[in-house]
Amino acid sequence: MASLHLRLSDGTTRHVPLVKRLTTVGRSTDNDIVVGDAAVAPSALHLRLDGDDLHAVALDAAFLHNGKKRNEARLSGQDVITLGGTELRLGAAVAKPSGAEPSLAPLDALRKLHDFSSSLMANHPIDHLLERLMDEVIEITGADKGFLILAEGDSLQVKVARNLERKAIDHAIERLSDSIVAKVVREKRALIVSDALHDREFAAAESVVDLKLSSVMCAPLLEKGELFGLLYLGNDRVAHLFREESLELLEIFAAQASLLLRNALLLNELRAGNEALRKELETSRYGEILGACTAMREIYRKIEKVAPADVSVLITGETGTGKEVIAREIHRRSSRRDGPFVAINCGAIPGELLESDLFGHVKGAFTGAIQTRIGKFQAAHGGTLFLDEIGEMPPHLQVKILRALQERVVTKVGENRAEAVDIRVIAATNQDVQAAIGRGTFRDDLYYRLAVVSLGLPPLRERGDDVLVLARYFLSRFTKELGSRVRGFSPAAAVALKRHGWPGNVRELENRVKKAVVLADRALLSPEDLELDTGSAEPVLPLTEAKEAFQREYINRILERNGGNRTKTARELGVDPRTIFRHLEAERGDGGEE
Repeated sequence: MASLHLRLSDGTTRHVPLVKRLTTVGRSTDNDIVVGDAAVAPSALHLRLDGDDLHAVALDAAFLHNGKKRNEARLSGQDVITLGGTELRLGAAVAKPSGAEPSLAPLDALRKLHDFSSSLMANHPIDHLLERLMDEVIEITGADKGFLILAEGDSLQVKVARNLERKAIDHAIERLSDSIVAKVVREKRALIVSDALHDREFAAAESVVDLKLSSVMCAPLLEKGELFGLLYLGNDRVAHLFREESLELLEIFAAQASLLLRNALLLNELRAGNEALRKELETSRYGEILGACTAMREIYRKIEKVAPADVSVLITGETGTGKEVIAREIHRRSSRRDGPFVAINCGAIPGELLESDLFGHVKGAFTGAIQTRIGKFQAAHGGTLFLDEIGEMPPHLQVKILRALQERVVTKVGENRAEAVDIRVIAATNQDVQAAIGRGTFRDDLYYRLAVVSLGLPPLRERGDDVLVLARYFLSRFTKELGSRVRGFSPAAAVALKRHGWPGNVRELENRVKKAVVLADRALLSPEDLELDTGSAEPVLPLTEAKEAFQREYINRILERNGGNRTKTARELGVDPRTIFRHLEAERGDGGEE
């Protein structure tokens, strides 16, 4: 191993082994070898070790090499360098025997990458990690400055710029050669320029001349063949610093660092995205319900009023709008919160079994009744019973439901003894109940018993930015559950999400996002991943038809809000009550054709 003997101006001596590829010498404490001699410049020279060869390069002023003034010299044997009153003498270098181990530089580089990976998982700030990575690259290559450049859209941005003293470089973009960077971006191959000012290809480049560049190395950072950044290293004072083995080392380092950097940037984006989502959910969440549009805020206001009142509630809205979620939130905010919440879908159970499921049965009441069982009414005692799709209930059961609500008693199938129950009923339907009453398929007395308060949920297509809030929530949930690397939606996907009509509402949105997370192979979901049409737009109707459609929809919405009260609806809309009656007749006429 090469070493250096120093005889200082005060007569003392020091012995320093040369273990680094590039060793700095000078009066400043930032140097590897600090010489306490006022006659020595703060940064006097670099000692560059190439295997057993040692080169000295002056940084501030020429030095004496064996008594002769030099700016650069190759040192051997007992050569002496004189700086002011200090002598530096090269110790004998030990020749490596054949078959000896190769240089440790590649191993050191991989070790530094391993350390970077460990730091990444330790949740250190990303800026600090990238600066540390750049400092390590500068050290293992012998550069005096280094830049980490990342692609952002169609432009390149300097994310980290560091010097030999491990400090940030100001105005970093001005310290780079545009022509060298452009060639690496274009060819996606690492490049070494040993003496830029005298290089046949780059000597005339304006950036090279202005910056007086000497040694430059630049390597691309690639992901699946696509360039996402660059490692750019330079030394403006030492020409021919970088050699082919230096370039090979940088290429190895860049190839391994690409994956780690990509993961680091992705992890940082995920952390930032999770924090943004957390803040967004804080402002958009009402209990377990997500949404902050005007219509949903009106729903929340009504829940605040109705939850503690212990009255029956009818929730209306299209399929998939979240009626059960609303019912659970009412229960959670009621005085019955500590009691059970029991849900039953009246449309999913055949009529002959629904009565038994609701009221229970005794052993032997019918074929297959091998033991006595309680029904949902008894199971919900002390709590809340949620009757979903109440509009699908057969007429004969509507009578029994009405009696149970009025008298607070139920009778098991096959038994005559009535049992008292203490429950609150919340019902839900996606049907037009008023139209069903008009057709005679739903009892109006049951409707009024259920709809003490009516809540009409808006469809997802009318909830504006709520669709994006919900989509991001589902994305975050499914990426964690499925271990996916998907991190967000592309701008085109965000537009498509808002434009889509969502006939299946929140349930459809949840299903599409989950399917996309499972099948996508990109970090950002596209409209194609979500199976959304980017070109489709809402059909344009003649103005007269559009006005009529809006009027019908608006009247229905106000009717739902008023629990079907036609007189109150007419008063609020400022129209003659006969207008509302005519509207309902027209709606029933449409329904009768189905």
